[in-house]
Amino acid sequence: MTAPLLHHRIDGPPGAPPLLLGPSVGTSLAVWDPQVPELARAHRVIRYDLPGHGGTPANVLPSTEPGATTVADLVAPVLALADHLGLDRFAYAGISLGGAVGAWLAVHHPERIASLAMICSSARFGEPEYWHERATLVRANGTEAVVPTVWFTGAYASSGSPAVAQLRADLRSADNTGYAACCDALAAYDLVNQLHRITAPTLIVAGREDPATPPEHARLLADRIPGAGLLEVGGAAHLAGVERPAPVTAALLVHLGADAVPADHDTRHAAGMAVRREVLGDAHVDDAQQRTTTFTARFQDFITDYAWGEIWTDPTLSRRERSLITLTALVARGHHDELAMHVRAAVNNGLSPEEIAAALLQTAVYCGVPAANTAFAVAQRTLEEEEH
Repeated sequence: MTAPLLHHRIDGPPGAPPLLLGPSVGTSLAVWDPQVPELARAHRVIRYDLPGHGGTPANVLPSTEPGATTVADLVAPVLALADHLGLDRFAYAGISLGGAVGAWLAVHHPERIASLAMICSSARFGEPEYWHERATLVRANGTEAVVPTVWFTGAYASSGSPAVAQLRADLRSADNTGYAACCDALAAYDLVNQLHRITAPTLIVAGREDPATPPEHARLLADRIPGAGLLEVGGAAHLAGVERPAPVTAALLVHLGADAVPADHDTRHAAGMAVRREVLGDAHVDDAQQRTTTFTARFQDFITDYAWGEIWTDPTLSRRERSLITLTALVARGHHDELAMHVRAAVNNGLSPEEIAAALLQTAVYCGVPAANTAFAVAQRTLEEEEH
C-alpha cells in the first residue's frame, strides 16, 4: 500500500525554480507565512507539514512506535513529494527539525539539493533522553503538555501577535503520535561528523535569544559545512522567521540569488545588512552601527543599500572572487585600514592565507612592490590577530 503524500501548499510561478520549505516540530506550514510572499516572486515555493502536523497524517511514517522514527524516515516522504511533483533538484530551507531534514538530504542525496538553508537548527539537538522523555509525555498527555516557551522571546510572546496564537493552536491540534515520533527522530539525529560532506551552498540562520538551538549550534554548522554563511538575528528566539521576518527573509533572498531580491528599499536594505554581517562579521557591523551619528547615518545607509544590497548580493561573481577583487583594489589605492578589514572578510568568504598571499603577490606586479610590501605587512598582522 502506498503511503499518502505529505500535505503541502504551492505558491509562485509554475515554471520558476523549486524551493521546498520544511517546518519545525509542533508547527504547520503556516510557520513560513511571513517569507512566502517574497520567496514566491521568483520561486515555486512548496511548503509541507510534518507527519501528524497540519494536514499530514501520522501514517506517512512506516511506524510511530516509541523510538522507531529517525530523520531518514522524515526525509523519505519529502523525496516522495518531490518525485510526485517532478522535482529532480530543488533548493531547500528548513526550520529546526525541518533544517535537520535538509541537512540529512544534503549529506545523503546531494544530487537533489541545489542549495540549503538551516534556520534555528542544529547538527545535534541535545541529549536523546530529553527527546524520548518528551515523546513519552506527549503520548500520555497530549501536546498541551508541551506548549513551548522557547519559540519566542517573552516580549513577542506577550505582544498579542496573531502568529503566536495560530502557531500554538497548530501545536495543540497536532497528532500526539506524530509529534512524539518527530521527537524520537530528534533524539536519534546526529550529523556532527558528517557536516563536511555537505557540498550545496548553505546558509545558517540563528536567533540570538534561542534557548533551543542557541547561536553556538549555528556556529558549529557554519564552521563545519564548507563555505557556509552565517546570520545571527538579534531579538529573536527559536522561530526567528516569525518573530523577526525581515532579516530572515532578506537573508534567504540573498542566498537564493539576487534575481529574487525585490527592488523596494526596505527589503534591499535588509538584504544588504544580512550580507554585510555575513562577510564582515557581527562584531564589526555592530561596532559600526553603534558609532553611527546623525551626521554619518545617511552614509551608513548608502553603504548598506548600495555596496552590500546592490553589489555584494549580485550572484554573477562569488564572494571569494569579490574578495580577491576588493583586496587588489584596496592595495592599488593604498586604503590600508580597509585592507585589514577585507583581509578578515576574505577569510570569512573562504579564502586561505595562501590564497590571500597569492593575490597580494599578484599586486606586486601590477600595483608596485612598495604597495604590495605594505599590503603584506597589513595582511600578516591581521591574520595573526585572527589566530588569537
